[in-house]
Amino acid sequence: MVLATSRNQTPIVTWEKLPDDFILPDEPVENLQQPTIAAALTDALGAANRIQPQMLIAVNFALVATVNQKNVVKAPDWLYVPNVLPVGTGVIRRSYTPNIEGSAVAVVMEFLSDADNTEYSIRPTFPYGKLYFYEQILKVPTYVIFNPYELTLEVRCLQNNQYVLQEASELGRYWIPELELFLGIWQGTRLGLNIDWLRWWDEAGNLLLWSSEQVELEKQRAEAAVAELESERQKKELFAAKLRELGVNPDLI
Repeated sequence: MVLATSRNQTPIVTWEKLPDDFILPDEPVENLQQPTIAAALTDALGAANRIQPQMLIAVNFALVATVNQKNVVKAPDWLYVPNVLPVGTGVIRRSYTPNIEGSAVAVVMEFLSDADNTEYSIRPTFPYGKLYFYEQILKVPTYVIFNPYELTLEVRCLQNNQYVLQEASELGRYWIPELELFLGIWQGTRLGLNIDWLRWWDEAGNLLLWSSEQVELEKQRAEAAVAELESERQKKELFAAKLRELGVNPDLI
């Protein structure tokens, strides 16, 4: 499925870093679950050692382009850039402008709010709809839209300068080529919150664990190892006791 966009106007896009005194938009979070779901995605990547120093993975972070001499800023709920230039010591990165601060943005995700449908907006004029901005201006290869209310997940990939809606696998997951991982919906509990999450799976179908799950798994493994040692100790004591009953000193064997 190809989502049609207006091409009545060809935007003139340039790449200019925002001035230090530029006031970034401070939009309220529509749903408190949104940053939690986004943070969990990053947590799993970090726990699997899939985050490298040159990458930029951020939540609700400003992406910048200058379109027809106007600064346009969008802050997706989650984003991934494979290579960014380092900032100076003590400098805090406030925004990201592709091409002058590093490579192009590879993946963006938006989580639908119950207030509007701006995530699908193809408005081709300032301040530009989100879908139009990601498709026609930033040209992000993969655009993900998650609807936590209806539990739908849509993945669009850029083909011939247009987003094409992808089909899910038999397990309901989508291959994200830029990260070489599958993305899907998973229901469960994290940090005391029982909701439907977005989770990663590797190519073999293994779920990427959150850091808390890895800690719990290591705890279970350690407890199992202790239990196994205790079981072996008890077996040896029982065997030694039987030898003594037979008049054999087990220490001499």
